Amino acid sequence: MKVQDRFLNYVKFDTQSVPDRDVIPSSEKQKDLALYLVDEMKSIGINDAFMDEYGYVYGTIPSNTDKKIPVMGFIAHMDTSPDMPGNDIKPRIVYGYDGGDIVLNEEKNIVMKTDMFEHMKAYKGLDLIVTDGTTLLGADNKAGIAEIMSMAEYLLNNPDVKHGTIKIGFTPDEEVGNGADKFDVESFGADFAYTVDGGKLGEIEYENFNAASAKVEINGVNIHPGTAKNKMKNSLLIGFEFNSMLPASEVPENTENYEGFNHLNDVSGNVEKTYLNYIIRDHSSKKFNEKKERFIKITNYLNEKYGEGTVVTELRDSYYNMREKILPHMHIVETAVKAMKNIGVEPEVVPIRGGTDGARLSYMGLPCPNLCTGGHNYHGRYEYIPVQSMEKTVELLLEIIRLYAE
Repeated sequence: MKVQDRFLNYVKFDTQSVPDRDVIPSSEKQKDLALYLVDEMKSIGINDAFMDEYGYVYGTIPSNTDKKIPVMGFIAHMDTSPDMPGNDIKPRIVYGYDGGDIVLNEEKNIVMKTDMFEHMKAYKGLDLIVTDGTTLLGADNKAGIAEIMSMAEYLLNNPDVKHGTIKIGFTPDEEVGNGADKFDVESFGADFAYTVDGGKLGEIEYENFNAASAKVEINGVNIHPGTAKNKMKNSLLIGFEFNSMLPASEVPENTENYEGFNHLNDVSGNVEKTYLNYIIRDHSSKKFNEKKERFIKITNYLNEKYGEGTVVTELRDSYYNMREKILPHMHIVETAVKAMKNIGVEPEVVPIRGGTDGARLSYMGLPCPNLCTGGHNYHGRYEYIPVQSMEKTVELLLEIIRLYAE
């Protein structure tokens, strides 16, 4: 089966994960795709494929050589982001893309424009899979699943291609930060692995943000506005004051590369009670800790100003930069770079401005850098992926395997 056909099959499944749920998977519907993948894996010859009680899918391609080769894993996540609808996805292939704007939805006047997304122009003449503008596409990370499955099918259909033991893992709930929570690293049994969960073709990532969440609760006092003088404590206004004390330059829209940020992701409230939900990100552990300390200092200052208990801030670390766990095993990155060059792809080692299952897994004892899938504009209506980039990623995975078998 062609990689794009696999991908188009997978996006039919609504696998949107749900934040702030203390259960894995956060949505039972993720198991529908998991069971489908188990059946597909068995049909191509991965006989030990199974789904565990948490919705994780595992399988093994046994070694077909006597040569001592490290056991390597390939991992992708099944869920899609809660940031945009992930059901009733209507993908379309734009064959021989002409390099201009793409009308995604004529009725709703949704157009993907090259002046907003310059990278589109690089794919002139290729075949782009796009949305209808009302949902995300799901290339994050169903493209990674399709690429891993196509790699696996090729190996199983071509036993003359020598390789070591290959482990495959598909996880739920990566998009809500819990993808590695129940991953069984010990039984997975790989010496190292790659998550196939990156962006444009050629990207390799082994540095990611240190990440935390900050939940800020503002407790006000609501009095009839006609008699409110010296009595009302407007939690909304105190919330605005809290946010104004964070550096205006340290927000996602003003940062890039290794620059961290504080992102106000959600606000709700009224005079009596207001909630501010932030995510905190930085590649530098020193700057990461300084950002968290600033939240505490602002909290203490406002409590001194308005009264103890006015502001309650809960900080929770989510994951850490995997760089220090990868550096002792840089052959994993170096082999991926060599593989890309061998197949005519220009490698680009870049920091992840986000997180990945690989970061958590690296701290759980499974060194796990991240490889490209070929996609762009994840988590939104303008998400797209070139078919040829997916095909090249399959070639990349096979070349990595070949290099380790040399």
